[in-house]
Amino acid sequence: MITVGMSTSSVYPLSTEGAFRLAATAGYDGVEVMITSDPSTRSVDTLRTLSDRYGMRVLSVHAPVLLLSQLVWGRDPVGKLERSADLAAQLGAPVVVAHPPFRWQRSFASRFAEIVRATAERSGVSIAVENMFPITTRGITVDAFAPGWDPTLMDVDAMTLDFSHAASAGLDSLDIARNMGPRLRHVHLCDGITSGRHVDEHLRPGDGDQPVAAVLERLAGLGWSGSVVAEINTRAARSEARRLEMLGVTLDFARRALSAGSASARSSSAPPASAGSASARPARRTPAREVPASTERSLPRS
Repeated sequence: MITVGMSTSSVYPLSTEGAFRLAATAGYDGVEVMITSDPSTRSVDTLRTLSDRYGMRVLSVHAPVLLLSQLVWGRDPVGKLERSADLAAQLGAPVVVAHPPFRWQRSFASRFAEIVRATAERSGVSIAVENMFPITTRGITVDAFAPGWDPTLMDVDAMTLDFSHAASAGLDSLDIARNMGPRLRHVHLCDGITSGRHVDEHLRPGDGDQPVAAVLERLAGLGWSGSVVAEINTRAARSEARRLEMLGVTLDFARRALSAGSASARSSSAPPASAGSASARPARRTPAREVPASTERSLPRS
């Protein structure tokens, strides 16, 4: 079964509790925790408390691989990955999202596939390497990653597909999904405009030009089981109501596309449904959940 979650990064700069609360209010199945300098994103006790309080499973953990989180858990990228996997295992999350190493992380880059595989085997958690893109600075385009930004060219067992990154790389995400094949374990739901500008926008699905619906329909039709996690930019929202609207539109998009893919797969092996049958009716959005008032001050911070 495909679950639809929301990354805590989607509501930045809100607190971790704020992310769990909005994910529950919007009707998502769970959350992906982006590990940052905020101690709550690294605390098993805090995340378990939030998961129980808001009825939100932790579906995945995103390792602290961004430039802004370079000092989280020290400077050793191997240790960061291992601690991310340990956190995910303790929370029951089956996936850790990781980026390819930066070029200056030479030792890590030279053994990346080996380290990823060993960490996955030790922890029992899939390390899903995310597709990235070249970076353009002052008119100069460079590949900041090693062994590269395209995980389909690496000897890794699991991968994450990010639609915005595909657009930034000037690629078609449907082609990437096909190239990933059975190694595709996780999806970051967003969109981007494929212009070759190498700008990572994380638009709402449908606001860019990537074939987001086609990929989701294909996955559902194939019986893929994994998580589709919204990772959109809502920083322009000037109110919580507007942010919730953006999150709700994203969730509706995913539900419709996944429902269409599942229906198409069923219809290929069953008689056509009549116009009035249940299978012919449009998918309905998951009802919003009533969630408790914020009690952030009472949360453990270990």
